[in-house]
Amino acid sequence: MLTTKQLRDIKALQYLCEADDQITLKLNWDMLQNREANEKNDFFYYEDEELIAFLGLYGFGNKAEICGMVKPAYRRKGIFSRLLDEALAICKNRKYREILLNAPAASATAKEFLKTIKCDRTSTEYQMKWSNMDLHEDIEVIVRPSLSEQDFKTEIQLDISCFNFLEDEAVDYNQRIRRDDKQRFFIIEHEKRSVGKIRISHEESEAWIYGFAVFPEFQGKGIGRRALRQVIMNEYRNGYDVFLDVEAKNSNALKLYESCGFRTFQAQEYYTLGTS
Repeated sequence: MLTTKQLRDIKALQYLCEADDQITLKLNWDMLQNREANEKNDFFYYEDEELIAFLGLYGFGNKAEICGMVKPAYRRKGIFSRLLDEALAICKNRKYREILLNAPAASATAKEFLKTIKCDRTSTEYQMKWSNMDLHEDIEVIVRPSLSEQDFKTEIQLDISCFNFLEDEAVDYNQRIRRDDKQRFFIIEHEKRSVGKIRISHEESEAWIYGFAVFPEFQGKGIGRRALRQVIMNEYRNGYDVFLDVEAKNSNALKLYESCGFRTFQAQEYYTLGTS
């Protein structure tokens, strides 16, 4: 579990690096603020009580994502490489099936660093923000809070069916994210059947949509679109700006989000790393 000072130091370094590089880092603040007390997922380099470099490790079932930053004046000194080696050793012990390094697509500094390590660019992710537009809401689809044990089991099955989780990985991941009081979990119902799920994470004035999934047999019927519209309008009425992430190669999801008013404002790139 991170201390208040550590979180404050991470935020200060993030602001500094983003301003200097004209980028936006994806540090998964919902996870940083809810770290497990007995797990090492965060790596720090301090000098004279000032945070110089930070690296965060984020587990998503069988996959780990890594993102970090170094104060501009301290780059090219091997600091980030040392933090990365520590993180990769832990990834190896945990036997993650996939390890990804995340870097803002616009970061020239990240691109220079990536030339020095063995990695392969795997995917690009668009971060999108909703632009105010009139959305028709359809009451044939119900979006309700996830409350029961059966709802939890439905979410597990959706992660297995739609996100390639193994069952034990899905259970562990969903138990972890439920410890965050900023998360809201919803079940999508159609004709009295639980057919999908969606999660909302609130951070100040922002609402981020995560884990949006509909069982394969119910896809292509407009259910997801109608559920998404309901969620967007509810968050908008409550005063939030609405955001989400989508893989660039997921053309169907990208078209859906664009048709509902989302516009890309930045991109993140992911690189596959090894542990050897």
